[in-house]
Amino acid sequence: MPTNLFRFIIALVLLPFSWAVAGAQAVSFPDLGSALPGRADVTYLDLARMVIPDLAADKDGFYKGGSPIDMRHIEGPDDGGSPPETSGFFNAAVLAIKAGGKDRLAMLFDLGDSPDSAEGYAVLALYDITAKPKLLDAANVAVDRSTYFREPNKLSIGEGDDALITMSAHFNSNQNYVATPLIMVAKDRFELVDMIYTFDEKLCAYSRKQDIGFQTIADGQPYAAIKATVTDATEPSGESCDEAAPKAASHEISVTYHWDKTHYVKDSDAFEKLAAENEKRF
Repeated sequence: MPTNLFRFIIALVLLPFSWAVAGAQAVSFPDLGSALPGRADVTYLDLARMVIPDLAADKDGFYKGGSPIDMRHIEGPDDGGSPPETSGFFNAAVLAIKAGGKDRLAMLFDLGDSPDSAEGYAVLALYDITAKPKLLDAANVAVDRSTYFREPNKLSIGEGDDALITMSAHFNSNQNYVATPLIMVAKDRFELVDMIYTFDEKLCAYSRKQDIGFQTIADGQPYAAIKATVTDATEPSGESCDEAAPKAASHEISVTYHWDKTHYVKDSDAFEKLAAENEKRF
């Protein structure tokens, strides 16, 4: 199956993760050839070319180019694969955010497969578009095959600051593997707060689903605390199966991240334990 078609199918399957309430969030997918709101002199393609300099549209409106500019992986220099030699996509996700009290624009480009990694390659780019557009930062945020913003897409952690939420995932016939990076912006640079791994499965006798919710809590620090909660729910299918169905059950696993002078610190290793438990079910 062609890579781009496969990614489109994944997008349809994972749409509920990205938009829990249709139209309620600020992510958009404008035509890259269109002008920025209030900026007739700048298009989204101009911004994209700061990441992929030779990007251009073909006759079908599909954008193609070479490799992106050099950048780090959001988890660090030892993580992530190499960028693809050629990049291609129909559009990019656009999200207006606040950082350091200033208006910023984030764009997420899923560039396809990495040539030397099972992960894909997805660029999260940060722009200042208040005057002459400027690329402030860019990082590869792919942790799995396909990457998107994840609802609620951003969290207000201060009067002029937002944290971002993306997700990377792949699935097979009965399993869905999801990694959710929680990312802040400090001094116009992306910084990873944490990586949260969840796992869904649907078997004959039951389904087990792990959803994530986020909330911010003002605690007197420059940045609000962030509470992430995974709801782990098991539901019997009611079908006649070889294996016995477990009882319906649901429980929550929560971690709160508090600002500590220069970075966020989590209050437990509960998500690491969850990831280790999930890995045993792969």
